Order: sequence, then structure tokens, then C-alpha cells
Amino acid sequence: MAAPAIEVNHLRVQYPGADRPAVNDISFSVPSGCVFAVLGPNGAGKTTTVEALEGYRRPTSGSVRVMGLDPIADARQLAPHIGVMLQRNGVYLSMGPEQILRLFAAYYGNRARDHNKVLDLVGLRSVARTPWRRLSGGEQQRLSLGMALVGRPEVAFLDEPTAGMDPAARQTLWGVIESLRTEGATVVLTTHQLDEAERLADEVIIIDHGSVVATGSPDTLRQGTHVDIRFSAPVGLDVALLGAAVGGASTAEATPGEYVVAVEPSPRNIAAITSWLADQDVVLGDLRGGRQRLEDVFLRLTADTDPSSGGPPVSRRRGRR
Repeated sequence: MAAPAIEVNHLRVQYPGADRPAVNDISFSVPSGCVFAVLGPNGAGKTTTVEALEGYRRPTSGSVRVMGLDPIADARQLAPHIGVMLQRNGVYLSMGPEQILRLFAAYYGNRARDHNKVLDLVGLRSVARTPWRRLSGGEQQRLSLGMALVGRPEVAFLDEPTAGMDPAARQTLWGVIESLRTEGATVVLTTHQLDEAERLADEVIIIDHGSVVATGSPDTLRQGTHVDIRFSAPVGLDVALLGAAVGGASTAEATPGEYVVAVEPSPRNIAAITSWLADQDVVLGDLRGGRQRLEDVFLRLTADTDPSSGGPPVSRRRGRR
């Protein structure tokens, strides 16, 4: 069996003056040749964890190994084998994608990809000579990806790779990530897009409050979660009456206009719901049934309890960091 691409043992990171660690005694390993998604709310510790893997953050205690090497002590030896996609690029603002990729390819010598092929891979041929500062946000993201991939990394760290991209560009980038896995590279993907993680990831780690709350494949994390029926309709339906119409099933308005009925999506139950909606003269939007999505599992695992009320967990919906 191949050695793990990444091994993290009892990693702890605490910033000076902070009341609690940003990362608190977490351990995990990443198999070689897989897409590994790191998920968590803003402030959960996922970015600090990935920065430790990239060698940008020194652990307070514990150990981190990438390809068997310490990312800080062995940085010079490790650097040619990894690629890092950052949200902010340290590039010359007057240079275009073609110049930048040619420059980065020169750093890697014979192991580099042809910069022209990378230009096509990330879909920037039409803006090859456009200065970086004049590229759109999505084009800058694609260039950042190209910079991370031009050295044929064995381990690629991709931070929010589809941020600012339109749907077509997003699909293209997903294909690039899947091709990296096919080539045998390990991809560490940080994303707030749960559908992206569900589509691409072989393994997932969910971090919250500096600790690991779940690990496993998307399918494994969804196991044991109930199936349900979901539909969209006008805001403010009487969910108690709706639940009664389906044999007393638990029913909730998960988000405004989005309803969840915790019941098997059988023809009988679907008929009961649509019949009740018809009696209420309610216009039905989309209707779907099935097992919970990774997003549902994520929101449940990263819920906060309101300390002032002693009440049930309240989901933390956050924007990007």
C-alpha cells in the first residue's frame, strides 16, 4: 500500500494573544492520488490547517508531513513537488497569463508542463497577453490555478478554486481537478461550495472550532441520515398541518420558501404532500426526494448551541472568509 501523501498528527496552532487554539490537536491522513476536501465554517481552523501543510504556518505542537517531508524544515526539497493556489497572487500586474506561466514553468525546469498547454487547460488563450490587472476575477482564479499546476505537482493545494467563476468555467475547472486525480496527483481542496466537494472529493474532513468533527467519503458521511422530501413553495406555510397530512411527519421550513418533510419519498407520501398543497391552493416549485446532501450533514455538524437560551443548535451560515 502506498504511503499517505499527507500525515497530520496532533496538530495544534495557537496565535499569540489568542484565548484558544485556532487548531486544537487534530490528526488525519490523506491517501495518495485522491481529492481531499477540507471543509468548515469561517474561523473553524481549516485555513490554518492548510497553511501548516503548505509550510506557511508553523505548528505550536504536533507534526505535519507532506510526501514524508516537513513543509518548513524540508521546504527546499518539497517545493518542486507541490503546487499552491492562493486567493491572492504575487504576480507582476503588467504581465499577462502567457508571460506568467512561462516564467513559472522556468522555475521547474524539465518537469514543467508546457506553458502553452497550461494556458489552454485553464481556458485563458483568448486573454493570453492581457495584463493581470485587467483580467476578470474568474480569469485571475484560472491563472492562479495554472500557476499551481505548471510544475506538475504531486500534491496540489487549491484554495477556493472556483470563487468568482461562472457556471461554465466552474465545470471546466472541475474537469481539470478530475484529470489531476487520474494522473495520480493528490489534490487538497478548500471550498465553501458543498456541491463541489460532493462532486469531486474522495475523502472529506470537516473542521469546526479547531477540531475535527467528521471524516470520511461523502457517501460515508451521508450514511445513517434520514431520507426526506423537499420542495419549494411560498414562504410561511403551516408546517404543522403539512406534517399532519403526511402521518405526523417532522416538517420544517429549512430556509424561506424551502420545505423539508422527513419521510420516505414514496409515491403515497408524495401524493399526500401534493394533495395538501392543492387543497391550500399553493403553487408548487421544484419537488425532490432522497438522502440528505453533504450540505445537510455539514450544517448539522457545524451547528452552534445558543448559550443564552440553552436551546437547540442553530446553524451558522457564513460568507466567505
